[in-house]
Amino acid sequence: MAQLKIAYLGPAGTFTEMAAGQVASAAELLPVASVTAAIDAVLEGRADRAVVPIENSIEGGVSATSDALAVIGGVQIYGEYLVPVRFDLMAKPGTKLETISSVLTHPVAYAQSRKWLEAKLSGHTHIPAASTAAAAKAMADGADCDAVIAATGAAEIYGLEILASDIGENKEAQTRFIEIGRSGKPQPKTGHDKTSVIVELPDDRPGGLLEMLEQFAARGVNLSRLESRPIGDRFGRYRFNIDAEGHLDDEAIAETLMGLHRFSPKLIFLGSYARADKAESNHQGNNADGAYQSAKKWLNDLRS
Repeated sequence: MAQLKIAYLGPAGTFTEMAAGQVASAAELLPVASVTAAIDAVLEGRADRAVVPIENSIEGGVSATSDALAVIGGVQIYGEYLVPVRFDLMAKPGTKLETISSVLTHPVAYAQSRKWLEAKLSGHTHIPAASTAAAAKAMADGADCDAVIAATGAAEIYGLEILASDIGENKEAQTRFIEIGRSGKPQPKTGHDKTSVIVELPDDRPGGLLEMLEQFAARGVNLSRLESRPIGDRFGRYRFNIDAEGHLDDEAIAETLMGLHRFSPKLIFLGSYARADKAESNHQGNNADGAYQSAKKWLNDLRS
């Protein structure tokens, strides 16, 4: 069997690489520079899967991924993975904490570590980096900075020494990643599932958003994520990135998708896949599969 190839948002040492390692431990990992480059690697056949961030428990949705999924066709979500976000302060071996006056890291990592930095390194300056791993690589390559903030694994990869561990303010922070492949048959139903779609409002009118949400509410389908993104053609036009609890094979989800399609033909199905948290996907009210099957039998009896 051929080795699985996974494109991920690089360079080596990112949290995305950690998520890619959860997909398959023996996979060949291909670091790329952007979300679109990772998806393109799949569509062009250079990778079997792409792993990209979609949501952070503190910062919210990752707009680059949401927007890419809305405009790049032919792909589907096959899984999701959660990675705890832990930031370490690291520098070249022998560096003393009291000598640090400049810190290179991604702005999000800096924002989550600022409280610790202000307490321990008052008067320091922040130098923005494209990613935490890019910061670590830049220091190893001779960048003009005293220290970097990155994931723990970056220290070993780039020959740096960890001066302080887990300096982020929120110790429960997580980032959610998705596994993307070419469009195909959805993953099998597990009972612990999630379905992702993108819905574009067909027109700008009072009650339009409410009508869209009623497709879920009327069938007892709970939403775990609802994020609006501008379509970009003019002001006031939005599409909605939605994660719903349940699987395409659930009667409630199937009915919801049909309702959404009637409401907005510009509906993108992104996939049904197992939830990373393993929570059960139950639909509220009389919306279990048995209730739908009983109603269908009743209707068929009337027709016959």
